[in-house]
Amino acid sequence: VYDIVRFARSQHILCQGRGSAANSAVCYCLGITEVDPARFNLLFERFISRERDEPPDIDVDFEHERREEVIQYLYRKYGRDHAALAATVITYQPRSAIRDVGKALGFSLEQVEQLAGAIRYWDDRNKLEKRIAEAGFAADNLRIQKLLNLVSELLGFPRHLSQHVGGFVISRGPLSKLVPIENAAMPERTVIQWEKDDLEALGLLKIDVLALGMLSAIRKCFDYIKAYRGERLSMSTLPAEDPKVYGMIQKADTIGVFQIESRAQMSMLPRLKPANFYDLVIEIAIVRPGPIQGDMVHPYLKRRRDPGKVDYPSKALEAVLERTLGVPIFQEQVMQIAMVAAGFSAGEADQLRRAMAAWKRKGGLEQFRPKLLAGMLARGYQPEFAEQIFHQIKGFGDYGFPESHSASFALLAYVSSWLKYYEPAAFCCALLNSQPMGFYRPAQLVKDAQRHGVVVKPVDVNTSGWDSHLEASLESENNGQAVLRLGMRQIKGISLNIVQNIVKNRIKGQYSDITDLVKRTGLSQSNLRPLAAANALSSISGHRHLAYWQVAGIEQAAPLWGLAKFRETTPLLKIPTDWNTALADYASCGLTLEKHPLELLRPELAGQGICTADRLARKKNGQFIRVAGLVLNRQRPGTASGVVFITLEDETGHINLVVWPKIAEALRKTVLQSKLMFAAGQVQIESGVIHLIVSHLRDDSHRLGGLQTKSRDFH
Repeated sequence: VYDIVRFARSQHILCQGRGSAANSAVCYCLGITEVDPARFNLLFERFISRERDEPPDIDVDFEHERREEVIQYLYRKYGRDHAALAATVITYQPRSAIRDVGKALGFSLEQVEQLAGAIRYWDDRNKLEKRIAEAGFAADNLRIQKLLNLVSELLGFPRHLSQHVGGFVISRGPLSKLVPIENAAMPERTVIQWEKDDLEALGLLKIDVLALGMLSAIRKCFDYIKAYRGERLSMSTLPAEDPKVYGMIQKADTIGVFQIESRAQMSMLPRLKPANFYDLVIEIAIVRPGPIQGDMVHPYLKRRRDPGKVDYPSKALEAVLERTLGVPIFQEQVMQIAMVAAGFSAGEADQLRRAMAAWKRKGGLEQFRPKLLAGMLARGYQPEFAEQIFHQIKGFGDYGFPESHSASFALLAYVSSWLKYYEPAAFCCALLNSQPMGFYRPAQLVKDAQRHGVVVKPVDVNTSGWDSHLEASLESENNGQAVLRLGMRQIKGISLNIVQNIVKNRIKGQYSDITDLVKRTGLSQSNLRPLAAANALSSISGHRHLAYWQVAGIEQAAPLWGLAKFRETTPLLKIPTDWNTALADYASCGLTLEKHPLELLRPELAGQGICTADRLARKKNGQFIRVAGLVLNRQRPGTASGVVFITLEDETGHINLVVWPKIAEALRKTVLQSKLMFAAGQVQIESGVIHLIVSHLRDDSHRLGGLQTKSRDFH
């Protein structure tokens, strides 16, 4: 693993170990992980133990855009006869089963998509018939009945073999003597036909070479700062524990930041108020299904408000739980409780941890209950406390976070927060150039950057490259700060080759007009239409309508005469309206630098008493209000008992909706399909966090008049 990390760093590929590797001093000394286990009092048995009798599991994250270089290094070094990626078995879920069965039964592709679109991952499998009927299909139709019967039989059955996200098997002898091998669908890749659990059962070594988008963004951000200002930053040299950075985090001003940008995390930040790195470690770990279902979140927040009232059952457990105020939040703490309070050996505690992770799928956790309870009772702990600990352990089975893993992620969360606070233009630029990644789309990243004072300039055929980049600004323009110029990668329907052609021929000088652009690049009408649509030709043709007109007049060069040159009167085309501009910007680039669609609709909305996002803080708790906005994302956490969380965006900010299960079910179509949503309900304000508890929803998408927006749903 050290050799893999050494290679990556020799190629300036940012990487970081995660998970159990952070419990190892050797991994820290070798630079595999940035987390010092002595600093956090991490548990070595989380990494390796005598009872496990197997090599430790070491996971390393690499830049997602350059991980293939690391994978190919492994194939070159060990040979494809000694190294291969593990497989994973993809099983039939309701939507994939409906798609395959629907095609087999002769439904049209449109019908198949309509059938599959009626189902969501959380839907009760016994209600498939109801969902399909809601989509407009007759439930008593013979073919529909056949489809439902076959789908119910297929659920859970293997569909196909796929590649593991990055698990490598490396063998001393020929790999084919151990496992069956096949070529992967991707070129220059080989996979074995066994999955992770098979490898674990047989004790075969697996090294995880994983991809992480934020590492790509952080490395690019450092590069942009170096190119713009000449200062080379790195994760290890950034100033630690900056109070201004934590102040930004406490206000949940974290769009684009690693791990703490989701709606749930942004709701927790003003309550937990992280003030140092270890608070960030806890923040990342506590907003997880395990701590939530184990009833750990509210007790921890209560004790954080009044740490003087924390009582510990014993001195031994105080040493284990003091850093989290008496509430076990991390896997390692559960292991330590088993060792300290119930007499488990280190290896037995690790077996308990492994059983926690698998008990929902395989069972096996109950076998530890008698020993755990008996051990704690024998050491003088109350039966109620022992039962509470076992209940919390079962909660961890849904997803308890390792402290070592959280510490690795907290480092990236702090680094990305620091960059967002001090280098907002470079940070936004890096995020845009690392897409797809993260919780927010480019439209939200750009709007957030603008709210933080970043000047963002549009795509321009004479200035932009494929990627967005930083430009020097005039002192009067942005106080001398860097300006963000959008890249042509934002334009729908344009390829990298076309952009490279434009940039290469621009070296001779900027393009003077459309004819000059065509003459030097040889681009056709079909190549230029996306540029006209995105208003990227405005510097050489005028506004969007004129650009379209000029592109429409391009003719192929005649063999003898070349491009015909003749004077043509400029047509009297109307300048696009604000609404025309918004429609075209969203259709071509997925974002606009001009007026937000809700700002254009505001006169109409204001007449209906609809409140803007920035005015929510002035409302009273429990006050009834109306809001409207573009739907940014929808979430339905498994720990929320059917509650749906929706985030809306208007021209002033974001609005968080809480939709109770009854309303979500009654207004299912509105909840799932709206692009522009009206909502009414009561304001809920708690620790500075504002939600709207919804009593009524309405789909107002028709007001958008064809404006194309996309939401990020149920991730």
